Amino acid sequence: MKILVALTYYRPHVSGLTIYVERLSRALAARGHAVTVLTSRYDSTLLPEEKTDGVHIVRAPVIARVSKGVIMPTLSYLATKFVWQNDVLSLHLPQLDASGIATRAKLFNKPSVLTYHSDLLLPFTPLNFLAGNIVEASNHVAAMLCDSISAYTDDFARHSRYLSKYLDKVRVMAPPVEIHQPTADAVSQFRSCHGLGARKPIIGLGVRLAAEKGIEYLLEAMPKILAKYPEAMILHAGPREAIGEAAYLAKLKPLLEQYREHYLHVGTLDPYQMSLFFSACDISVLPSINSTETFGLVQIESMMCGTPVVASDLPGVRQPTLMTGMGRTVPIKNSNALADAILDVLDNKQKYFRPRDQIASIFSPDSLAQKYESLFEELLRKKRST
Repeated sequence: MKILVALTYYRPHVSGLTIYVERLSRALAARGHAVTVLTSRYDSTLLPEEKTDGVHIVRAPVIARVSKGVIMPTLSYLATKFVWQNDVLSLHLPQLDASGIATRAKLFNKPSVLTYHSDLLLPFTPLNFLAGNIVEASNHVAAMLCDSISAYTDDFARHSRYLSKYLDKVRVMAPPVEIHQPTADAVSQFRSCHGLGARKPIIGLGVRLAAEKGIEYLLEAMPKILAKYPEAMILHAGPREAIGEAAYLAKLKPLLEQYREHYLHVGTLDPYQMSLFFSACDISVLPSINSTETFGLVQIESMMCGTPVVASDLPGVRQPTLMTGMGRTVPIKNSNALADAILDVLDNKQKYFRPRDQIASIFSPDSLAQKYESLFEELLRKKRST
């Protein structure tokens, strides 16, 4: 089967969406399918075309940015060419160009599956307001034109102002998670490399620095945590210069300075380094504050490394701890409740431990690829029969 995957940002850009699509694309390629990813050349140093892990990546040139989006003049031509050449379309939202790509699939009678990763919520400016409404309209057109919609959880689908309008098309598929299992020596070297020594506890924060991640609420929880654990350290892995987040970084700087002795940023890590990161932590935290966070793949990565999680009580985001029992959820924007939950998990870590294999079996990329494969085949049969 020839599969076209379309999204605005692909690797090496780091976000839950790009990691999801990379794992899905690789798994589909490993199952013998010809996979092409159509995306943006958001960084001019990236190759316009390459093949990685069996996946053909085509990057459309970018001439301008609009908030977190990009303008790609040649995308119309590329979308027409690659939708025509492939058997099925896997479209990943939110993205500005969704409606145009979905329209081509409809015109060429190619089955299309839309995967909705999150709502798009931008800081208010007149330009962002306009851009947000255009993207939302494009997303709705794509939903009406597509044959099926994939959602991470039924919880998020029913609470999403977008997905709840198309529940008759929704198929729930657990997202793909894979992470290395490092040795104890490698974890010890990672701790030593970053000057952690025997410092305890280490609170992991595996996110890009973005407003929806609610990082300020973790920093504001530190006084209560430090009262019991004076050596506590927030270990942050992920981009600090995230696209469109300069204002949020400026807002956070006073808090980051205030807790500079208890906060360490280790940069953007590769997949193996992320396994060392989570294994070195005593707990990881996902304090997200709105529906741009729909699940939080980092929660499962953390759990597979033996590290329990405290996450926000948001639709979808609360599911990993509910599904596994390996952590707690707390109300959003509540630093006091966040501190209490972190302390409870740190004090009762064994209570929140679950075996790695028990979690990995639910979220394997190959399992997700099989579900997409079955859905594509089902839709192809329907198209051929009509």
